[in-house]
Amino acid sequence: MDLRFFFPALLVVVGCGGGQRSETTPAPADSLPPPTIPLLTEALAGQPIAVFPLTLAVADSTLAGGELFRNRTALLAWADSIVGEKLMARAPEIEWKLPPDLRDIARRSPGVVTNPDRMGQAVMRSPELDVIPDPFRSHLRSLVAISGGRHALVPAALVFRQPKPGLVRAELMMVLGDARSGQVLWRTLANAAGGTPAAALEALMDAVLPIRGFEP
Repeated sequence: MDLRFFFPALLVVVGCGGGQRSETTPAPADSLPPPTIPLLTEALAGQPIAVFPLTLAVADSTLAGGELFRNRTALLAWADSIVGEKLMARAPEIEWKLPPDLRDIARRSPGVVTNPDRMGQAVMRSPELDVIPDPFRSHLRSLVAISGGRHALVPAALVFRQPKPGLVRAELMMVLGDARSGQVLWRTLANAAGGTPAAALEALMDAVLPIRGFEP
């Protein structure tokens, strides 16, 4: 199925409510990002999808000193594990190829597939990119060709903020791309809040993958 015809509405920027803002009036510094655009997994059921590892995760100054954020490698692995667990739990109809699977493929194909932690996927954090740029595009195409399927899910950049004590907001730029054409099929700046970084990230993934018709 050509997903370019399934996702057109998802590529429209979702605006916040409250009427139009004057072009001369700056947005408030503490304004929230647009609502999370869910991933319509029905169009992807039964397909293998490569899930790239995070390579960019940061926290604002109020959180950066915390134990979770002191070790970049541990932080990225922790976030990948939550993203992967939520994908498996909330969209089991898709054959997710998680970061450990992609690393195994790269190790078995030296010289053919680049290490998925070194492909440059953080470039997809730019909301202006409608086409996956090279060299990431060529790296992605080679890996997906071996892993199977056609599409790749790229968590491009993760940010944690603490707007007030006891509340953490997580924001994750995510992209679904077509490995053959290089087209971006879906993009969202997923975001949610919780009492801890883990709770915020879990709530964010719940918003990306709503279980329509069965949510409490």
